[in-house]
Amino acid sequence: MKKIFLTIATAALFTVNSFAANTAATTNEGDNATYAAVTKFNTDFVKAENVTWKVTGNFQKATFTIDGNQMSAFYSLRGELLGTTQTVQYKALPEKAKKEIAAKYEGYFAKEVIKYETGEDNSFENTVYFVDLKKGTDEFLLKVTPSSNVAFFQAVK
Repeated sequence: MKKIFLTIATAALFTVNSFAANTAATTNEGDNATYAAVTKFNTDFVKAENVTWKVTGNFQKATFTIDGNQMSAFYSLRGELLGTTQTVQYKALPEKAKKEIAAKYEGYFAKEVIKYETGEDNSFENTVYFVDLKKGTDEFLLKVTPSSNVAFFQAVK
């Protein structure tokens, strides 16, 4: 019985060491994501490729590719999914919101549109778009919800 226990413990030790080596390989530039975040990420995004991590004092960010689309996933320092971002085309916005933007911000062009999805599956408005509008030196972000609410978010400096 003692030999079986020692064999299982040794196998578990090698498995943990092997997993830790794989986890370290997914980080970038010395930024070490937490075990909880990496484990949750590997569960959430099984098909992710080219994963790099950036860790700050407030969150952990994984940048990766799925099906040719560049995405980022943000995790709390405890490893909870906060949300994902992805650059999308302007045509992804709700039609009503596009009409309102065209009317209120005539002469501006959409430099970039970022789709942000929160980690909350049950929320009706868990998707928000941030539209970077520019005209000359004037540049700012609008926040657009799926129900077509358009609101100023912040100036871009």
